[in-house]
Amino acid sequence: MTEPTAIPDQRRRNAPRLVFFILVLAVAGWLGWKWWWGLSHVGTDNAQVEGHIIPVSSKVGGFIAQVAVTDNQPVKAGDVLLRIDDRDYRVKLAQAEAELATAIANAGREGQTGQAAAQMAAARAAAAAARSNIEQALANADKAQKDLERIRGLIAQKMASPQALDAAEAAARAAQAQVKATRESATSAGEQAVASNAALRAAVAKLESAQAARDLAAIQLSDTRIVAPASGLVASKNVETGQLVQAGQPLLSVVPLDDIWVIANMKETEVRDVKAGQSAAIEVDAYPGATVPGTVDSIAPATGARFSLLPPDNATGNFTKVVQRVPVKIRVRQADDPQRLLRPGLSVYATITVK
Repeated sequence: MTEPTAIPDQRRRNAPRLVFFILVLAVAGWLGWKWWWGLSHVGTDNAQVEGHIIPVSSKVGGFIAQVAVTDNQPVKAGDVLLRIDDRDYRVKLAQAEAELATAIANAGREGQTGQAAAQMAAARAAAAAARSNIEQALANADKAQKDLERIRGLIAQKMASPQALDAAEAAARAAQAQVKATRESATSAGEQAVASNAALRAAVAKLESAQAARDLAAIQLSDTRIVAPASGLVASKNVETGQLVQAGQPLLSVVPLDDIWVIANMKETEVRDVKAGQSAAIEVDAYPGATVPGTVDSIAPATGARFSLLPPDNATGNFTKVVQRVPVKIRVRQADDPQRLLRPGLSVYATITVK
């Protein structure tokens, strides 16, 4: 009658052993699976989402006339973010256009003759006329010299009076003087033509300078409208209407969320088999249970410590070996769910399949 009671007692004594044996098998199986998984995967929680954070600054100074956006507002490339009071820049543009008109009147343009060009044309015409006068003066001098020689012949034959000889000699000297005068006049006219040509080149250079000044004034006027450089979300807005800003002053940032990636700082002992093109899985701390696929893009050429403000110097005598981290860039695609957008700075756990 005691046998049925002994069997349950024996089962109770064996139950802890069975549970212990099952636990040992489970732990051994888990360790075996981790060992097998570690042969083909490397992972780290020293990883975060990165992206472009585009600072928006003013190219010109002035008072803010309008702030058209707020923090975290989505914008598209080219949307107006801010407006600077443009009255001063409109006046500068009008002044530059007036100076350009004056330069055009002086230098001229295609189909329009300017004052400097007209003066150069007149100087060239005067130089040509002076050269023609030289030919005429030479002809007159030649005729006067021949007349003088004929009068001398007549005087030798006593067929002309001494007064005629004196008149012929005076006419010859006057003709020679006229030749000298016309040559000097031609030289002066040529120098005037050269000066007029230089004045025209100076006028053209001034025209180009006025055109550049006008273009610069137009650019500065357009820069009073500050637009979004890319599509994204507005962040770090630190400007208000009526605020006086200077050129180059940071005003806000635009964060595009369509181009993001993950930087996984892997241990130097784990990057041996990591190569570009390998698949990766990204677990985002902000969205438990969500896994984002990715692809290894590239591996940094140096450890992260080498890019720090004070890189380590192991030659100081106090050396302590520390496992270094190598940044690995992983390309990921933005989530389709707007409630689970990946944002720069989010912590993630990155796993790379190396085999």
